[in-house]
Amino acid sequence: MALQGPIPVTFAQVFPHGCYVVGEVEAVKDFDASTNGRFVQARDKSTGELVWQVAVMDADPAVKPGQKTVAVKILAPVQPVPPAPMPGLPFTPVEFDHVTVTPYVNGTGRLAYSIKVREMRAPRTGTAPAKPATATATTAKDAA
Repeated sequence: MALQGPIPVTFAQVFPHGCYVVGEVEAVKDFDASTNGRFVQARDKSTGELVWQVAVMDADPAVKPGQKTVAVKILAPVQPVPPAPMPGLPFTPVEFDHVTVTPYVNGTGRLAYSIKVREMRAPRTGTAPAKPATATATTAKDAA
C-alpha cells in the first residue's frame, strides 16, 4: 500500500473553521524511558525531534461538544510559543503548518487520529477560512 505512516494533510482539511489555543504548550512524556521522578521527553520516531503538545478547540459548529478539544503534537527542537492573544477574543486563534494525521484505534475500539505539525503560528490575515477539500476530510475529523 502506498500510504504508510503519517498522512500529509492541510490545516484547512483538519480545521476548516479554524481553531483556538486553550491550553499550555507542554512536553510530551516518553512513558517507556521515564522512571519515578525522572521525566524524559518523547522524540518523534521518524524525525528524532522533541514532541510537544497543545490543546486546541475546533471552531467547527458541527463538532460535538465532547470532541471540540483535541491535542495537537508539535515536532520542534525547542518549546513552541503560541501566537499573541488577539484583543477582544477569549481564546487565541492559531494555525499549523506541515500537518500530518495518523489513524489509530483508540482504547474504546473507535477510529481516532493523532495530529502532528511542524509549526504553530498566528492565522494569516485577510483570508476567509477554507472549505474542506472533500467530504472525507470532514468525516475523518468528526471520527477523531
